[in-house]
Amino acid sequence: MDVVVVESPTKAKAINKYLGEGFKVLSSYGHVRDLPEKDGSVRPSEDFHIIYEPLEEKKKRIDDIARALKGAERLWLATDPDREGEAISWHLLSVLKEKKAVSDIEVKRVVFHEVTKRAVLEAMRHPRDLDLHLIDAYQARRALDYLVGFTLSPVLWRKLQGSRSAGRVQSVALRLISEREAEIEAFVAREYWTVEAALRTGRNERFTARLTHLDGKRLDKFALPDEEAAGKAVAAIQERELAVSEVERKQVSRSPAPPFSTSTMQQEAARKLGFSADRTMKVAQRLFEGIDLGGETVGLITYMRTDSVSLSSDALSATRELVRARFGADYLPDQPRRYKNRAKNAQEAHEAIRPTDPFRTPQDVGRFLDDDQRRLYELVWKRTVACQMAAALLDRVVVDIASPDAAVGLRATGQTVAFDGFLKLYQEGRDDRSADDDDGDEDGRLLPQLAAGDALGKDEVKSAQHFTEPPPRFSEASLVKRMEELGIGRPSTYASIISVLQGRHYVRLENKRFVPEDRGRLVSAFLVAFFDRYVQPGFTADLEGKLDDVAAGEKDWKTVLREFWEPFAESVDGVKERRVAEVIDALNEALAARLFPPRADGGDPRACPLCENGSLSLKLGRYGAFVGCSNYPECRFTRRLGEEGGDKAAGGDRLLGSDPASGEEVWLKIGRFGPYVQRGAGAEAKRSSLPKNLPPEEVDLEKALALLALPREVGTDPESGKPVTAGINRFGPFVHLDGRFVRLDADEDVLAVGLNRALDLLSRPVAERRRQAAAPLRELGAHPEDGEPVRLFAGRYGPYVKHGAINASLPKGREAESLTMEEAVELLRARAEKDGGKKKPKRPAAKKPAKAPAKKAATTKKASASGDEAAPVKAATKAPKKPAAKKPPARKAAAGAGEEPAPAPRRRKAEAGG
Repeated sequence: MDVVVVESPTKAKAINKYLGEGFKVLSSYGHVRDLPEKDGSVRPSEDFHIIYEPLEEKKKRIDDIARALKGAERLWLATDPDREGEAISWHLLSVLKEKKAVSDIEVKRVVFHEVTKRAVLEAMRHPRDLDLHLIDAYQARRALDYLVGFTLSPVLWRKLQGSRSAGRVQSVALRLISEREAEIEAFVAREYWTVEAALRTGRNERFTARLTHLDGKRLDKFALPDEEAAGKAVAAIQERELAVSEVERKQVSRSPAPPFSTSTMQQEAARKLGFSADRTMKVAQRLFEGIDLGGETVGLITYMRTDSVSLSSDALSATRELVRARFGADYLPDQPRRYKNRAKNAQEAHEAIRPTDPFRTPQDVGRFLDDDQRRLYELVWKRTVACQMAAALLDRVVVDIASPDAAVGLRATGQTVAFDGFLKLYQEGRDDRSADDDDGDEDGRLLPQLAAGDALGKDEVKSAQHFTEPPPRFSEASLVKRMEELGIGRPSTYASIISVLQGRHYVRLENKRFVPEDRGRLVSAFLVAFFDRYVQPGFTADLEGKLDDVAAGEKDWKTVLREFWEPFAESVDGVKERRVAEVIDALNEALAARLFPPRADGGDPRACPLCENGSLSLKLGRYGAFVGCSNYPECRFTRRLGEEGGDKAAGGDRLLGSDPASGEEVWLKIGRFGPYVQRGAGAEAKRSSLPKNLPPEEVDLEKALALLALPREVGTDPESGKPVTAGINRFGPFVHLDGRFVRLDADEDVLAVGLNRALDLLSRPVAERRRQAAAPLRELGAHPEDGEPVRLFAGRYGPYVKHGAINASLPKGREAESLTMEEAVELLRARAEKDGGKKKPKRPAAKKPAKAPAKKAATTKKASASGDEAAPVKAATKAPKKPAAKKPPARKAAAGAGEEPAPAPRRRKAEAGG
């Protein structure tokens, strides 16, 4: 018996069928060991000694594999064909050696790039040893990410209170997003005008042309800066005769795009399908591991983590055969198209992402796929087939028009498709472009037949006003493209990089564009100010190149670590010695445009608008950063980051009016813990936090008075006759009855909730309310065994995954944002085994003993563990029945409105992700 280990249970099932008897295929469910999430796991002082420990949730899996190896002849390590897969095989083998499970067993490494019977059997015929160079590159990357995370994050926490953690590659991506936002904020729109003429031929055929020359000079984009200049240009055209001066016709060819690599698949799926990078990779993983096609599990696409754009000879032949059969010989080029990588630091040069069999069309397999799988498979299939189709031929026409004195010149362009070629099947999505990009080209427009000398009539000449626009924010597609262009990270890591940035609340997606949060901009500004070299795209790309050299066997991995660590450690030590005031000064300067926007009255943006002689500065509070006055505590002016402080009273604080009953002023204020309303002044002032679903800009005097009147009586409980109230406490809006508090859902209005809704919430069991209130953080996908959904939730005691009735907590320190399906399945399996695969039955109620006939205590026998006759034990006399102990009531939240509530403190920990 031979044992084969793969990463995924889905893949294991398919490969077991391919190999047949004599093989047992098991799954490792990803990594089996890793660095402990604590300081000291990588020790630079000991020549970068790395400590690895088996993952707690994988110990049972390792034991299963070790047991299967008893009596086996060979162990085949068949994990994924990249650095990560090589490392998983190495970790597993190391653990098995420690358990002495492979001392007399032959160990071979096999790789295959598609889960098909042909590919698997071919790989088994050509085994190899573990590639130590790939393993060294993996260790170097893991150590670098760990050292940066566990060295830089504590400095960040001390100097920039309220921040989370910093990662080696994520910090560079955050810098790109933050600097783009700064460009947008600093952008000043520039006005320009264009002029177009509606023209007609002698045959009364109409078309339009744009002004390109005026007074014999070629116009650039800003040649007509205002309406006056545009009006003069319109008049110049109107008062002159026009005729065709030159017609240029040429045929150009457009070649198809190469097949997908990881990054281009993520970009195109974002543009055409609206998928996030993380969603794309999860769907691709399922297509690679295998889909049940009516009883046969087959991998539909090749390995989805690759930089390569090349196709194997077999794939080229099969794809060309399909093109000939489906589209005809006219659509087949004379020679196969072969593509080469252009991206920096391209590595892992396997094949491009392609269908394992191009004759397996989306129409044929669509009924076996869910909607996401079908759409992504169709995208991969079309892209692959199109790359081997003939080029499209386009007829382009450029018509130049001029007045007899050559003072005015116009141009009309048009393009038609002479032969569609690959466009018959597929056209690549367009990259993001700024709205003011305008080259005057009007693809697809037909122009009438024109010849030099043809006189033209004028129907209308009109001008149009334009303004330049700032560069667009990054979308997922454009961010992935930019990172690949710069050589930052590896395409296979882009999805996790983006997920971590969002999970740390450094950036958010808004209209499918990344917007940096204030927390993210502060972190980025701090890193640029004090660790600029290490968040430079060029430095990070150069380090990626060195890791690639390690993978190729051209560099020693510990040499790379030494070259990085020694200057980095010196930089960290230097920043540790800096005072927080120096950090604040640096951030004030770096973020001046954000922190101190221009005032409407033209005054000093840093002058305090409340006390007039104070100076505004960034303040770092326990719960985040804000702008405050230097005269604190005499002046309590505060303003949230990014909020304009121009002519508003108290700079962000807003006077709403006076309470008609008491005459006291009612203010909307922005505190350290968020917005709140206040009536009166001093220690006796009444305050109330704003519900999360009520934006500060929507608060008026009426709403403020209603909030300040909380808690309010909603009605009377018809059963108990006691009042039902609604209010806001430190945990948010709630309803209350007789000592029982129930939190309202996020979309419910505490000022409008009625009695029926309140009683409904209060009558539900706690477990049911928790089930209804809890929305999953993330849908991980369908479980490989039964297809039921696996979801990730944020629980009271930390994140957990749920499948059916089984809940499994994530190990301490495990990042929820990057949890994979394989890890989730393993956690659920371990939990199910621990529980015996089912819920524990309730213990039956104890039966009352029969009354003894005599008053004297009788004796009974107590069973012994040894099976011997038990010694007599005196039976207990009947004692007075005690009332059942009541469960302690759930902790109640105070309902007072008091001062603005502080959020519960959150334990922090270094995140060492790359």
